[in-house]
Amino acid sequence: MKDHGSKHTQNHVRERNCRRGDAVWALWLRFSLRDYGFCMGTLFLFCLGSLVYQLNGGPPKVLLDIRQYLGQSTFADDHGPQTPQVLPFPSQVVYNRVGKCGSRTVVLLLRALAERHQFSLVSSDIHNKTRLTKHEQVDLMRNISSIPQPYLYTRHVHFLNFSRFRLEQPVYINIIRDPITRFLSNYFFRRFGDFRGEQNHLIRTPGMKDDERYLDINVCILENYPECSNPRLFYIVPYFCGQHPQCREPGPWALERAKQNVVENFLLVGVLEELEDVLLLLERLLPHYFSDVLSIYKSPAFWRMGNLTGTVKKHTPTPAALQALFQRMRFEYDFYNFVRQQFHLLKKKIGLRSAAKELATHNPLTPALKYDLEPSRYRR
Repeated sequence: MKDHGSKHTQNHVRERNCRRGDAVWALWLRFSLRDYGFCMGTLFLFCLGSLVYQLNGGPPKVLLDIRQYLGQSTFADDHGPQTPQVLPFPSQVVYNRVGKCGSRTVVLLLRALAERHQFSLVSSDIHNKTRLTKHEQVDLMRNISSIPQPYLYTRHVHFLNFSRFRLEQPVYINIIRDPITRFLSNYFFRRFGDFRGEQNHLIRTPGMKDDERYLDINVCILENYPECSNPRLFYIVPYFCGQHPQCREPGPWALERAKQNVVENFLLVGVLEELEDVLLLLERLLPHYFSDVLSIYKSPAFWRMGNLTGTVKKHTPTPAALQALFQRMRFEYDFYNFVRQQFHLLKKKIGLRSAAKELATHNPLTPALKYDLEPSRYRR
């Protein structure tokens, strides 16, 4: 009886241990499968994210190399090769110029520079088609990519994502200005042209009726005429946001995408109010294109030619109208202040000391109220 009871107890213990072992194994297996699924899901999302990132662009390699050279790595894929000892040379540069932000002055400079430095300059005469269909985007990007290198292509066009269509992404540059000042310059330029001729506006806007041409700027703003309201006032941000339909809608989505593109795809976005510093930075960062640009810009011959591009018959709106404009352009000013901060950080990185006053944020009404006091060569 004793032996039988002892064997029964041992069997019971063994059975209980087996059950416990099975339970532990089942529990471990359950967690292992869950962990495996989690890991595979994470890996899938990472790969998908990497693919989307590559298809959506990401910084061009030459831009990463320049940032490494400057010692201002900001991307995970910057870390790897050692800092290049020679400033990298981008052989493909696109200047998707923003209207009434000094672009005619810069194009005049580029014509002189292209002849001096022997690079291909293609300046499009298309001024009124910034948004393109997918087919038009592909055609334009293929045409740009076929230009003999080194090239600099310039056109009024919203940002194009070459990588999305499996094309090599060029390095972008651009210049913007105070949004209200830009709007005022465009408003009067469309109506009255510039110093190149009194009849200039008749060529540019031949279909404009006199009641629209001589519409008081304050009436346009305070009575919410389409030209002085959104979405027409949402002008600068789409140049950096891109061709997505949502880029045309004033809001946080377009604003954040524009900022992301500035950081990832633009070597430099300058501000017109500090144009000489912009040119100096371009000379430092892209010497194969912009070497001697400041000496050309400051030459008497260029002064005489450049002053012809200033808009005529401008005057300042009332403070109430300016305040209304500012409220409607809050996303434009958010972007403008972001670009100014990035520009000033780059100046400090280069070691450029400037006489221009660098404020953390920009008072939007000050330059507009002093609009008629600005030198004409800065009012393009």
